Amino acid sequence: MASHDKGAGSWLVFGLPVALGLAWITQGTGIIENDLERNIHIPDELTMPLQVQAAYNGEQIFFRYRWPAEQAFLYHDMLRYEGGEWIRHGSSRAGPDPDNTYEDRVTMLVDDGSVPEFGRYGGYITVGDQMRYFSNSASPAEVGEHPHLGETLGQSDVRKYLPATRSNQQDWRSVVDADMLAAQREAGYFLDLWHWRAGRSNPIDVSDDQWIGEYRFGDGGTGPYTTNWDSESGQPRWMLDPEAVGQRSLHWEDVEANRHDFDGLYYLAEDFAIEFDPDNDWQNGDVIPRRLLREPAGSRGDIAVHGQARWEDGYWDVTLVRDMDTRSPLDDKAFREQGIYDIGIGVHRDATGSRWHYVSHPYTVGLGRDADFQATAFEGGSPDWSSGWFEMTLFYPGQVDWPLLISRAHAGAEDIAEGTPVRARHSEKQLALYGVEMEFNDAITTRWWVTLIAGLIAMLGVTLALLPNFRPTQGGR
Repeated sequence: MASHDKGAGSWLVFGLPVALGLAWITQGTGIIENDLERNIHIPDELTMPLQVQAAYNGEQIFFRYRWPAEQAFLYHDMLRYEGGEWIRHGSSRAGPDPDNTYEDRVTMLVDDGSVPEFGRYGGYITVGDQMRYFSNSASPAEVGEHPHLGETLGQSDVRKYLPATRSNQQDWRSVVDADMLAAQREAGYFLDLWHWRAGRSNPIDVSDDQWIGEYRFGDGGTGPYTTNWDSESGQPRWMLDPEAVGQRSLHWEDVEANRHDFDGLYYLAEDFAIEFDPDNDWQNGDVIPRRLLREPAGSRGDIAVHGQARWEDGYWDVTLVRDMDTRSPLDDKAFREQGIYDIGIGVHRDATGSRWHYVSHPYTVGLGRDADFQATAFEGGSPDWSSGWFEMTLFYPGQVDWPLLISRAHAGAEDIAEGTPVRARHSEKQLALYGVEMEFNDAITTRWWVTLIAGLIAMLGVTLALLPNFRPTQGGR
């Protein structure tokens, strides 16, 4: 008995603390941390405010956006000369760009009721299976071999798409046939996308005009920028015209320090671009923008900047204007008197790109009808904006996709199946926290099992250690 009691005591003294310690140290530690190799970067702030207004004069509709930002990031996608080579800075990456070469942006999705899920769940419905920059994003090779996305569209990643463009909403590969895609678009099953960029469109007072169907597309025509790079020669195609602007290039020290002047040069546009001169005496630190800005044409050039979109005193203030009816029904949603429209707004700030943005709940805007907020009717060419702001809270969405939300893994899948809107069940803060949780879902699940097993081992040890005390002593009956 003495040796057995001694063994039990040794377990209580040494084994139990070890097991309990294992359970303690494995519970909730070392999980929520950035992992750039897995495309994980959590912003310091999970929510942010946005103010919006709308106005119309019968011919044009105006949307004004105002949001806080500690700095304005205007540089985008730069080529730096170093040691005889042109090095690219500003390709999409997880989290903020360390070289300040990713522009601020505001985007707005618009629907006229033809995509009913959008009015209930907003941008979530556009986030499909294995999206780019998710930890499990589809490989470029696999997308490139896809008969529609790769061979027909020439794409190598999975971007935003609508649920009905897939026969299986859990599989990005299951694109419906071309006839059905065309019929969907003609029936209005697409989202209009207004896309303002601080570097690639704002300097020439325009916005990009896009739409979302089975992929994210530009409208018909040409966009406000093209790529300034010759892959065969490994050098830019164009440079700044020194006769027009007094210099051939920008300077890396200005880019790196995020020094810019809204009225100065931080971009390259066709009005002052000339053919690149490889024989120039290029110096280390010379910079040429990798994008050439140009006047957009066709339906893609429908949206313009009204006034001047500027950052001042810690806030961006951006106003966009477009014809109420662009007469491009396959690209744009027409606005009409007495109409109600669903919108969802996103903001990129702090030199972030891709999915590292903040998004809104879906809201309705009414033209002469009750909605979440009203577009003000006015006469003349410019609104006075005296009606006040509509306040929104935007949130970081994390790695939450539509296949997850409608699956058994999501507790609210039944509510979605019944059509319960997201705003009726979740605040922006709740959605942000859920987004972060889903970024680390696998790690959290693994840690939970380790903790559970450690706890069970501890409980078993306690039971075994105390069991001798409940046995009858010799001679006791």
